[in-house]
Amino acid sequence: MASRLRKAGLRPTRQRLALSSLLFGQGDRHVTAEALHCEAQAAGIELSLATVYNTLHQFTGAGMLRQVTVGGDKAYFDTNTGDHHHFYVDAEQRLIDIPGEKVEVLGLPTPPAGSEVERVDVIVRIKSR
Repeated sequence: MASRLRKAGLRPTRQRLALSSLLFGQGDRHVTAEALHCEAQAAGIELSLATVYNTLHQFTGAGMLRQVTVGGDKAYFDTNTGDHHHFYVDAEQRLIDIPGEKVEVLGLPTPPAGSEVERVDVIVRIKSR
């Protein structure tokens, strides 16, 4: 984990190492800051929720995570930074990956002058029948 952090341009502090082990030691996943904070506490890692938020945003800024916002107020952090989209199961507050090639977006508007489309995030909301 230390070399991964250094490669991303981040110093491998105790908190970053601990959180990166929790985040990246279980394959691709989607977590909220609150859920990761609870995992850290259960693992005996002492840190504040603010530290978890700050670290998640640092990891996102370094390209190690992707932030997915659902409904404007619920933010998930995704360890899969590759091309993909999401199903959102509202009743379970859970994201499920959709491979990027399974979604086709047509007719994007022209972005304002001096800007370009960075990426398109599609969230498909689903519910049980």
